[in-house]
Amino acid sequence: MAALLRSARLLKCSPLGLLQISGTKRTGPPFRLLFSGPLGARGTGVCSRHISPVSGNASSRVWPYTAGCVRNYALATEQKDEPGVTMRSNQAQQFDWALAKLDSSVRRTGRITETQLTRIFQDICKTGYSSGNQALLLLRSCGSLLSEVPLEQRTELAHRVWEKLHELGAVYDVSHYNALLKVYLQNEFKFTPTDFLAKMDAANVQPNRVTYQRLIAAYCQNGDIEGASTILGFMKSKDLPITEAVFNSLVTGHAQAGDIESAKTILTVMKGAGIEPGPDTYVALLNAYAEKGDLDNLKKTIEAAESAECSLMDRDLMPVIFTLAKAGHQEHIPHMVERLRHERGYVPDAMNLCLSLITQGLEDTAFYILKNFPNLQSEDYKNEANLGNFFLRHCVNIDMSLEKICSFCKELQESKLHAAPISFTLSVALETKKTAIALALMKMLKELDLPIRPHYFWPLLIHHVKGKNIAGVVEVLIGMQDLKIEPDSETLSHYVFPAFADIEEARRILKDAGLSLAPEGFFNSKIRSLAVYNLAELHTLLSDPSCPATELSVFRGSLIFGFKKSSDVESMVKITELLSKDQRFSKEGTKASDTSSYFLYSFIDSMSEGEVHANEDKLRKYFSQLKDQNISVTLNIFRGIRNLLQSYEAQELIKDVVALVGRDGFGSDALRGTGAEGRVYALEKKLAKRKAENQPFGNILKQTIQSLVADENLVRALELKQEHEDEMVTPAYASLIGLCCRHDNVEEALNLKREMTRKDSSVKLDGTKYIALVQCLAKNDRIEEAVDFLKEMKEKEVVLNDKHITLFFHMLFSLATKGGAPTVQRLQDSMFTLGLVKPNSNLLSPLVSAYIESEDLSGALEAAIDCQKRYNHMPSIHRIVVALVEKGDTDLLQKAMDFVSQERGEMAMLYDLFFAFLQTGRYREARKIIETPGLRARAARIQWYAEKCINSNQIEPLEQMVDMTDKLFECDRDEMYSYLLRQYEATNEWKKAEGLWTKMQEENVIPRERTLLMLAKILKNNGQEVPFDVPETWYQEEAPPAKRAAPKVEEGPRSQGTSFQSPIIALCKNNKAQEALKICKEANDNGLAFNAIRYDYLIRSLLAEGSLNDAMAVKDIATSHLPTFQLSPAANDLYIITNSKKGQANDALERMRSLLQAGQTPSELAIIRLVQALGNSGNVSGIQEVQALISGHSKEVSLSSMIFVNNTAMAHIKSGDVDSAIEALEAIYTNPDTQSQSMAFVFRKILEDNNEKALDKLSAMAERIANHFACYRPASDLFVQLLDADKVEDAKFMLARINALAEQTDVLVSYMSQKSQIPGQLGKIKTLQSLIPDFADKDVVNTYVMKCHVTDKDFSSAKALYEEWQKSGGEIDELSLKRLAMMYRESGETVPFEEPPESFKFYADQLKERRTQSEKKAET
Repeated sequence: MAALLRSARLLKCSPLGLLQISGTKRTGPPFRLLFSGPLGARGTGVCSRHISPVSGNASSRVWPYTAGCVRNYALATEQKDEPGVTMRSNQAQQFDWALAKLDSSVRRTGRITETQLTRIFQDICKTGYSSGNQALLLLRSCGSLLSEVPLEQRTELAHRVWEKLHELGAVYDVSHYNALLKVYLQNEFKFTPTDFLAKMDAANVQPNRVTYQRLIAAYCQNGDIEGASTILGFMKSKDLPITEAVFNSLVTGHAQAGDIESAKTILTVMKGAGIEPGPDTYVALLNAYAEKGDLDNLKKTIEAAESAECSLMDRDLMPVIFTLAKAGHQEHIPHMVERLRHERGYVPDAMNLCLSLITQGLEDTAFYILKNFPNLQSEDYKNEANLGNFFLRHCVNIDMSLEKICSFCKELQESKLHAAPISFTLSVALETKKTAIALALMKMLKELDLPIRPHYFWPLLIHHVKGKNIAGVVEVLIGMQDLKIEPDSETLSHYVFPAFADIEEARRILKDAGLSLAPEGFFNSKIRSLAVYNLAELHTLLSDPSCPATELSVFRGSLIFGFKKSSDVESMVKITELLSKDQRFSKEGTKASDTSSYFLYSFIDSMSEGEVHANEDKLRKYFSQLKDQNISVTLNIFRGIRNLLQSYEAQELIKDVVALVGRDGFGSDALRGTGAEGRVYALEKKLAKRKAENQPFGNILKQTIQSLVADENLVRALELKQEHEDEMVTPAYASLIGLCCRHDNVEEALNLKREMTRKDSSVKLDGTKYIALVQCLAKNDRIEEAVDFLKEMKEKEVVLNDKHITLFFHMLFSLATKGGAPTVQRLQDSMFTLGLVKPNSNLLSPLVSAYIESEDLSGALEAAIDCQKRYNHMPSIHRIVVALVEKGDTDLLQKAMDFVSQERGEMAMLYDLFFAFLQTGRYREARKIIETPGLRARAARIQWYAEKCINSNQIEPLEQMVDMTDKLFECDRDEMYSYLLRQYEATNEWKKAEGLWTKMQEENVIPRERTLLMLAKILKNNGQEVPFDVPETWYQEEAPPAKRAAPKVEEGPRSQGTSFQSPIIALCKNNKAQEALKICKEANDNGLAFNAIRYDYLIRSLLAEGSLNDAMAVKDIATSHLPTFQLSPAANDLYIITNSKKGQANDALERMRSLLQAGQTPSELAIIRLVQALGNSGNVSGIQEVQALISGHSKEVSLSSMIFVNNTAMAHIKSGDVDSAIEALEAIYTNPDTQSQSMAFVFRKILEDNNEKALDKLSAMAERIANHFACYRPASDLFVQLLDADKVEDAKFMLARINALAEQTDVLVSYMSQKSQIPGQLGKIKTLQSLIPDFADKDVVNTYVMKCHVTDKDFSSAKALYEEWQKSGGEIDELSLKRLAMMYRESGETVPFEEPPESFKFYADQLKERRTQSEKKAET
């Protein structure tokens, strides 16, 4: 009885508890929904529905107990030596973590791997204690979910888990024995049911109904109907219900006993017992026929199921396919595959079927199913060009024969199901250290003329190096030699030599093995070793004149490491001096001094803040000795080092670095803190000299005054102005006015403004100076004069941009802090009435702030209500509500909430109240608000408040909000925890961050990579162990087609074949080059010839469509008839382009060489395509040669230098040398003259290639350059490329790290302009707007959105935008009106406005010029 009670409790906890309802058609829901059986089981056991889809909430189907039962059921047996409360708590947390890991895998793939399960098992064993829940979880995972593991190994793992956890104190009850039974059934393990019952009895565990059902299944699996009948009779005597699962087992049992007719009869018996046969019953019968290969009865049974309205889904038919394959009836499989309907969840189910087939040695059947996969269009399976990755990976993992793997790869590539199957299989072989397979696959790649890089061998080598396995290292090196791959210095240094005692031993052993390695590799490795361990000897070696030239990039990393660990400052100085003076260690075209400067920056950049402070004395001594040796750094490098040291709070060291700046640096603005007085003095001296010589000095006067203004020296600036008033110019007056306003000298500012106006009444100040004047006047209670200047701004049409709107806000806010509500109101009304700015919440909020500062909450509320009525904006409502809650004014609070509810809805009102309660510490009330029934998560509102808390360092309200929203509908819990992690990272509270990890597991939150990375960073920075696997992270440049005039090709004398001549050009113009080719060949066969222009036209047409061989065949024909025939410049360009696109860059380069030697210059487009092809093939030297070849043709070809820089970087990346790419790019962006150049091309390519390693390093470089050199172009390029690649989360994360990206208007508007020209790209512009709402003026954004609607031919959206634009009061440009008018006409509607009369080009040029002028004025 006790056992039955325990069983009842267990089943109640299950989400699918069985209901015993006698006399009904069923005794409860079928067990097929509760358990999944093994692929390949014969329909026995509790279920024959073996594969369950992973789409939707897969975990609730595949893991029936983990969702509810595992956590809730109570152990029925006594537990001895029960661990303490703390241990139980820790175990609960660990169990949640393990469950989340396994559940995540099941949800994504429908399976788990042996590695995952083993790792969790080992983690549990390390604790020395196992709970019952953990034991249950692990046991259930040893069955069909391990589809990649052979049946025998699954059972062995289950036994190991059972025995080990029992040793650790796990107390087993009936649920554990039932779980073990299920595993036996799924793994087809042969056991004696009576022995199993005896073991249960010995352990004092009573079997329950589930136990008996599974024992029946075990008997039936072996065809033992007598044994099954014995237990069935026992169940009847105990009045235990006989469920559908028992009947399903009997169907299988009769079939296994060879009595198929009795198996069929079971269905009739079921109906007689009031149980309708379900899908599992029919599947059991289908499996019986499948084992016999009886296709006719298979068809009849499926038809019978359909006629009984019992729908058989794909996952029901897949076990039947498995049974057919296992029984050797592959000829019937196509029929069953045709019946699959590719339902939702088909792909992961079919993948698991394939894996199970491969595991059972039925890979041919698995491959047939793979080839019949549907077109993968869902979000989870976007990359259909790589179908079969899982298949190939498993083939390698089980050590399938190389011939078989190669045949699969070949067929996948030929059928275009996989873009690069051999390359992928090679990556798996390298990852799993399968040396023989990896080398054989590399040989195949070599035969296919695909590149093999030295770094491909690193995974194989590092495996041997760790174990000091010299024989294994030699084996891999011999394989490299057979493939004619020379190990580079990095391979030798890091992946070969560490296996040996020293380099000389390596040289001897490798020589004895018949390996001939280049001396350069040994030498470079020796340099790296000395750089780390012996700087003095390194200096001796490098300073030797016989030492070969070696670029610093070869050993820079090792040298930096050596500098950091060494205390030999003298050798450090000597090596730095050598680098700064000896050109042997610099790249060609790079000065030695620049090499040493950048090395110095890299050295400081590699050190952490703690390392800098710990080595401060060493660094000071190092810098001092560098100065003594007259070693200097460039000004830009100084800036970078200064910024690093400032961030490390090492101010004293900055003084030592300043001493290293060359003399020319001290005259620049970069050191104005140390040289400002000298600069002003020099300017005044120059001014006096010019005046004495009666030479014009207005420009010098302006520079002098502006320098004094920069130094805030108002007195001297006014003196100079007084002395030279006649020479004063507008910029000098403007600078002085601004300085007077900053010093609150309003009278002097007005006098200067009057003087400037007297000299030229038409002149106007820029917006910044006008706003400063207005603020200064208002501050001194001269409101009407301030309003007069606002009017002047309107009259003189002063151009204002976003920066000026921000200044207006700060002006109003500074006035509001003094409580001057009437002043703020007067200025606001004037600004809006004059149309200088448009009302928005920011500009309206100072008025509310003014009332709050004067403690007039009623006035603040009335002001907000008035703003809502007049301008449709409700400013600072949060501050008002917070103030009312603090004051306890319930009447006003009710009035405020009623108004918000009326204007914005009840949900917005509740959020306002929620945030106010949080802000004031009334957490009880806040919780009541957020638990309001029906309240949904508003991500934007929650994010606003979270950002507010983070920015103001309010930890407690943020923690409370995260805690209270755990049950909020549609709340993104990962996002909530990421807010807290950002706060904890800023305050370095690692213990709280570590606690969050536990809380996330309690809530079963599946964290995003971003969140895991943030948490891992916090823990690592504090020396703590990271309790999870840290995920691997990520971290247009084409010149427009050259506009060349088509070459004039002189027509030769008329040939005999005039009848063939005329169609050639006509066919080519109609894109029928192949038909024209046939005519050409026919004419040639008849001995007829064309003139030169027709041959050339045909060649160009063939090249344009990529038919390179045909084009060259026509050239040969032309040459045979016309010995002097030459390709035209256009044809030569196309030849270069076509070869480049086909990856034949060497042929294209050879053609370019010959053209330049003949005095012809290829087009810019041809050169670009060639350089890109060279970059794509990793040919750095080829790119350098092209650059050198065209350097003398700058008049004919005007290419951006970034064409070569970007493609050189790509060549390095393709060759696996990312560091050299970064070095080249950093040299560009640390130079002030080239900081605006774009490297978007590089980011786009590595994103397309999914090169995570390169992306990580380049993104780190972009962030470093942004932070240390204030150069944001690389980061901006990466940001827009992430948006373009739909990696919005990554772009958002980057924006959070580099806030200045939001201010890179030029790049963002340019991106918007590009997208507006391509159909279907409006979403990307909207995404950009959602991330950075105010990155450009609203009218500018609307212009491009309108263009998107025109490009997409979306007339209704274009009309809606026009109406919204009009209502907002924006200025609609003529080009947008012209475009909209065209859409009206095309739609047959009347244009409701006056259409601009000029052409599209006219208005496009006008708009471009207007914006250019606006930008110039804004910069003045």
